[in-house]
Amino acid sequence: MIIANISTPLLGLVDTAVMGHLDNVHFLAAVAIATLIFSFLFWSFGFLRMGTTSLSSQAFGANNPLELKAILLRALLIACSLALGILLLQKPIASLCFYLIDSHKDLELLAQQYFFIRIWSAPATLCQYVILGWFLGCQNTKSPLAIIITTNLCNIGLDLLFVNYYGMNADGVALASVISEYIGLALAVLLLIKNIPPSHQALSWTLLFQVDKIKAMLLINSHLFVRTLCLIFTFGFFTVQGEKLGSTILAANAILLNFQTFMAYALDGFAHAAEALIGRALGANNKRLFQQSLKSTALWSLVVALLFTLFYSYAGKDIINSLTHLNAVREQAYEFIPWVIALPLISFISFLMDGVFIGAALSKQMRDTILLSLFIIFLPAWHFSQHLGNHGLWFALTLFMLSRSLIMLSIYLYYKNKLLN
Repeated sequence: MIIANISTPLLGLVDTAVMGHLDNVHFLAAVAIATLIFSFLFWSFGFLRMGTTSLSSQAFGANNPLELKAILLRALLIACSLALGILLLQKPIASLCFYLIDSHKDLELLAQQYFFIRIWSAPATLCQYVILGWFLGCQNTKSPLAIIITTNLCNIGLDLLFVNYYGMNADGVALASVISEYIGLALAVLLLIKNIPPSHQALSWTLLFQVDKIKAMLLINSHLFVRTLCLIFTFGFFTVQGEKLGSTILAANAILLNFQTFMAYALDGFAHAAEALIGRALGANNKRLFQQSLKSTALWSLVVALLFTLFYSYAGKDIINSLTHLNAVREQAYEFIPWVIALPLISFISFLMDGVFIGAALSKQMRDTILLSLFIIFLPAWHFSQHLGNHGLWFALTLFMLSRSLIMLSIYLYYKNKLLN
């Protein structure tokens, strides 16, 4: 899962590098804005993966292959319905997003060009979320690895082809994403056909549309939706406030956020392992597996977070230089790099606890944590540190990640003795 996860921010690094080496900073800034919109739009439906993992891991632990099939089909129906809604409402969605961001006109035109191409990847993206979550719940990490690596390698190759060979810019990056998502979905369907578990009983329409099961799935997904929306809002707010400080700050922050994203995706490998193993332990009522899974994922999360801090301390400036040749952007990024050096050790607990809470189906507690961290910590911290400019933004983001870690750890300590009773 770590190998699979880090391929996604590597794709982001390639997007940034391809745009960052064009002659105008507006290309990089426009892709940052458009990516922000799709972070809201697609990542807000990340509950499709997390909720599917939560339910399927417990069904796997309970050795219930029929319910595993039902969970998959229910989640795919929800994903397809949501994707259809996105496509039908793409123009109003675009109008609202660009109105809220209120960027410069030249940036907005480039970002809109990206938006109206990338939007057509919605069905493939949302269905992939479900399939990846289902495989993970079934303790199958090889299939997600194959799907994600294939998707992202195709995306990287098409990025370079469209921009460097055919002379496209933001539209080329968007088109590469659309094509690669459908390639990944085709592979995902083939792997599903190969890995669907056999069951003695046929899956009936009555079981598939069982009211209490659908309600449970929708309730978990609604909590996770609010949680994800708040998380994306935080980073979206961060990006928008950076844009108000100028295109150079926006571009510098976009580069530095790749550091945080890369680290988060790597640590999410342990979170995904915790989701699958803890959900399985709870489904099988196996206390020993629960404790062993938590100890091992916590230890390795700490080790990897420390390695990221050391690596960013040593190679941070070299990474920035590789992502852009624009000296003004480089100098701004150098100034704020201490924040991204500190973030791995500050935030690794929050990533791990995300996995624990998903596996334990503590979706309401995840939602409450993010609401507290956003409205009680992040926004007030930003408000009272605006005089610090971009340092104030990074300070608020750091406090946000710290508060998530501490609140979720406290909630886990409260619930740990109740989970297997």
